[in-house]
Amino acid sequence: MSLLGTPPRADARFLRRVPWEVFAITLAIGVISVGNLASASRVAHAPVWISQIAWLGIGLSVALVSLSADYRMLHLVAWPFYALVILLLVAVELHGQTVMGAQRWLVLGPLRLQPSELAKLAVVFVLARFYHEEGEKAGGYTLLELWKPAVIIAIPFVLILHQPDLGTASMMAAIAGTMVLASRVRWKALATIALTGLLVAVAAWFFVLHDYQKKRVLTFLDPEADVLGSGYHANQSMIAVGSGQWAGKGWAQGTQTQLSFLPEQHTDFVFSVFAEEWGFRGAIVLLGLYLALCLVGLRIAAQARERQGAFLAIGAVAFLFWHVFVNIGMVSGLLPVVGVTLPLMSYGGSSAVTVLTSIGLLANVGTRSERPGRGGFA
Repeated sequence: MSLLGTPPRADARFLRRVPWEVFAITLAIGVISVGNLASASRVAHAPVWISQIAWLGIGLSVALVSLSADYRMLHLVAWPFYALVILLLVAVELHGQTVMGAQRWLVLGPLRLQPSELAKLAVVFVLARFYHEEGEKAGGYTLLELWKPAVIIAIPFVLILHQPDLGTASMMAAIAGTMVLASRVRWKALATIALTGLLVAVAAWFFVLHDYQKKRVLTFLDPEADVLGSGYHANQSMIAVGSGQWAGKGWAQGTQTQLSFLPEQHTDFVFSVFAEEWGFRGAIVLLGLYLALCLVGLRIAAQARERQGAFLAIGAVAFLFWHVFVNIGMVSGLLPVVGVTLPLMSYGGSSAVTVLTSIGLLANVGTRSERPGRGGFA
């Protein structure tokens, strides 16, 4: 098969190989997202759900169209894309728009771009190429052999952390770290990395974290220490999640949402809106959809034709898993509030398109995987 498209005679066979379950699950979450945002934005009289439909439509279209191009083409553009993202992050440092004390956005005419979201994809692309070229290491990677992945991760991590955007920097590190672990790392190297991470965390507390970020961690350790101050967001979110009980209060009937007690209810705390209105059973359905998407992704990674496809799929699954894990933990009081959005559910153009690009990439790898009984397709 050509890297640029599908041979005409292979159209039917190509379509049979597409993992349509990936798009079916994604569409289901997207529909839930639109309905949830319609409720979350009623009080503010800001119909963000209309914009969400547009962004989801754009992202899904890009994902579907990209199926015609073999994912192995990313081998050629991984480094140029990475370099472009680094330049955009530097541009944010020099000319970025500051909102609520954070300098994270570039305004390009009518577009408002958040390059830190693109950095997650750039790191996945480059690490997939790196591990494909390196090949499998007998016995696993030693600490010295990890210096190249460390540099690849560290450059965008430091630039994003300086914005400051601890949530996005942490997510990028978690996604990249998952890919590194999937490459097989020796136990001594893992122990050294863990110890180094602990020392870096201590140093970051004293020299890197801002006061408001420290307050979030302290509030997590003692949620009732400052209920009306730094702990307000977390406490209101937990009230919303808990008040939904088993069946929920119904669409647009959540008091925490409709009375505007719940902050950032269309972005970071969108799950709290959903849990209050649809209860525990609704939350289980939504989390089940995310779990199904991750399991399908792991199957695709296991059946990938070569290391590049496997690592791209692992990166896409890690992208979804860590965002869902941290966001749900954050809004339910199990993790500190770090400003991580819920994939496809939270409002945001850059976030929606980035997530759907990773899902399209996952489907692309799955279309060209070695699934038994479906026929070869090189």
